[in-house]
This record gives sequence, C-alpha cells and structure tokens, in this order.
Amino acid sequence: MKGATDKDKIKLEAKQAAIYKKIGARIKQLRKEKGYSSYEDFAYENDINRSQFGKYERGADMRISTLVKILDALDVDLKEFVKGMED
Repeated sequence: MKGATDKDKIKLEAKQAAIYKKIGARIKQLRKEKGYSSYEDFAYENDINRSQFGKYERGADMRISTLVKILDALDVDLKEFVKGMED
C-alpha cells in the first residue's frame, strides 16, 4: 500500500487477521465433519506439522500451497471450501 497511513495499514492487518481466522474456523469445521476430533490426529495422518496445523486452525497465515494440501487431505475443493465461509 504505497502512501498508506499507519491507520490504513492497521485496518488492512485487522482485515487480514479476520480472514485468516475465518479460514482457520472453516478448516476446523471440515476436519470435525470428517470425524477427526483431534487436530493432531488429522495432521499426523496427513503428514502436516501438528503444531503448525493447530496454528492454522486458530487463524495463522499460511501459504496457498499449504491450504491446497489441507483441502486435498479434507477431500474438499476450493469452491466448496469458500462457499462454506459465506456469511
């Protein structure tokens, strides 16, 4: 954001954090729907770092490639994933 004020940057960061939390909540919802009560079991069985996966479910930033890997493990395509996030 060239020329952005500190206030603008703070707003953007807050907006991004809210989106990351929504993504994490959706991942958690889908994991539970697949029958995994534990995020650690899901991560272990799908070769995803367990502590990092827990952070993703809590709203940590992640790479697109990581999201694709998680969606593949959940057997969910991107369209279905995003559709479930709509308000």
